[in-house]
Amino acid sequence: MKNKIEIPITPLAERIRPKSLDQFFGQKKLVGDGKPLRKMIENQSLSSLIFWGPPGTGKTTLARIIAETTQSEFFQINAVSSGIKELRELIEIGAENLQYNKRTIIFIDEIHRFNKAQQDGLLSSVEKGEIILIGATTENPSFEVIPALRSRVRIFVLEELSKSDLLEILNYALTEDEFLKTLNITIDDADYLIYISGGDARILLNVLEAAVVSEIADERIVITREIIEETIQKKNILYDKSGEEHYNLISAFIKSIRGSDPDAAVYWLARMLEGGEDPLFIARRMIILASEDIGNASPNALVLANAVFSSVEKIGMPESRIILSQCATYLASSPKSNSSYIAIDAALGDVKNQQLFPVPSHLRNAPTKLMKDLGYGNNYKYPHNFPNNFIEEDYLPLELKNKQYYFPSESGNEKGIKDRLKNLWREKKKY
Repeated sequence: MKNKIEIPITPLAERIRPKSLDQFFGQKKLVGDGKPLRKMIENQSLSSLIFWGPPGTGKTTLARIIAETTQSEFFQINAVSSGIKELRELIEIGAENLQYNKRTIIFIDEIHRFNKAQQDGLLSSVEKGEIILIGATTENPSFEVIPALRSRVRIFVLEELSKSDLLEILNYALTEDEFLKTLNITIDDADYLIYISGGDARILLNVLEAAVVSEIADERIVITREIIEETIQKKNILYDKSGEEHYNLISAFIKSIRGSDPDAAVYWLARMLEGGEDPLFIARRMIILASEDIGNASPNALVLANAVFSSVEKIGMPESRIILSQCATYLASSPKSNSSYIAIDAALGDVKNQQLFPVPSHLRNAPTKLMKDLGYGNNYKYPHNFPNNFIEEDYLPLELKNKQYYFPSESGNEKGIKDRLKNLWREKKKY
């Protein structure tokens, strides 16, 4: 009978957390030989900094490596659960350590969740060098960190881990972890395990450990795709509906439609829907695009976009994905014109920046006898009384005579886009 195997309490991701840069995988642009962060650590020329990047890319690990390498006292807090009182206590420790020429690193996870007052409370201590602040955030510091604090720190951008990075981490776990290396483990579909992690090393290791534990009774553990799917039911989709990725994806979606690429539009649409985006938000943005980027080049686009919003509101998900896809591909395939958009912005510019000229008398309404006696509406020419319902007339103030705001797109340009799309589709069919 096989001896009972004692499973470690500490999670795998914590057990194999790198203790030095030589054990760290990924972020070569920052910690590769001669790169800025590595040089800062090796030279022990520390300054306060912020790590900005997706989850599971090594922000916390790098902070701990910095503290270990530079023999600094290290404190880790989370912006969600920590307050001003705890922060002040740590700053007092930092001020005392400074008197003995000892560094104090305060690592603040999710620093973007600190409010303005909490971020303000860090300024003086960072400025004096009482603490070395290392912040970690998945959100764009340009929006979430106050300018005064940003000016006192260096911001390092961490990239999503590549497939090769994740493979290295996977192999390291299997060969170096004291628990896993005692087992006979074979991973039948490493590519799928990496895919399901969504680029997050922590999720990769958590899924690996959970899959191994689920099969621990077997002499030989084979991690198949089916076992991985049983362990985690859904791929980790990086998406924060209130964060930067929200804006990145909707931006890519809109620009793909504007650029007449229906395939890219559908891909970014799928990314948003799979990430849990509100379908009405997507539909609302397509209404704006239908007018801003297509306009009078294809007026039906606005009609369809409005109908889609109404349909999505009534139907809901998952069926609304079909309606949204129809609209996105139609808009992407439509001829484009931003003439109306340019026209109103140009007119608004004149209204805001120039003198407001009076309405010409012949265009004024004259509902009373006094107004008629003052000349309101005199000499107005009713277009329907003339051939083709048109008469040359000045409708702008005299001071803006001959001013043009609206420049219709040339039909040749619209035809060119249609021909280009047909050629693109022909080329795609070859493959």
